[in-house]
Amino acid sequence: MKSLILRSSVALACALSLAGCGGSSGNLLLGGTVFGPIRDGLVLQNNGGTPYPIPAFTAFSQGFAFPDLLSNDQDFNVTIKTSPPSADCTVVNGKGRTGAFNITTVEVHCITHTFALGGQIVGLGNATGLVLVNGADRQAISAGAATLTMAKVADGSPYGVTILSQPAGLTCTVVNGVGTMGDKDVSNIQVNCA
Repeated sequence: MKSLILRSSVALACALSLAGCGGSSGNLLLGGTVFGPIRDGLVLQNNGGTPYPIPAFTAFSQGFAFPDLLSNDQDFNVTIKTSPPSADCTVVNGKGRTGAFNITTVEVHCITHTFALGGQIVGLGNATGLVLVNGADRQAISAGAATLTMAKVADGSPYGVTILSQPAGLTCTVVNGVGTMGDKDVSNIQVNCA
């Protein structure tokens, strides 16, 4: 019996000494949601600790959780170590102190940069009725126009400029109208009318 009490006391002393110097890994989750979509390159940190990369995703949001668990009554401070290319990210609800429950309310909001989409119109003359579309973007082209300007497109997003309506008395075709937006303006689309 004496041996059992001695062993229990030693085990308790070891556990307390480990907890006192940070030997405990904690039992609380720290995480939340990233609102995107984003490319690879987003890296988060908690209290300047081990960098935690967030993989690319195309949906509007994706959940995340740091691999290191926190202890009760522990400070946390989630920050952006690096943002993905062509995006700006900010953290909401990223700073606080743990209680008795998991922290799942951290939000990371990323806004992808957008770039111009345009080019030239050749041979339209004074004809009217030319309408171009790219997804939901619809542009009625004025008679005599020589340039084309569509709505800006987010980096990494596909685009496909097509003709919705031909001008009176002419047939127009689009060259270089399909692609994926990179990190700079696209200005090589050409609409040829004859």
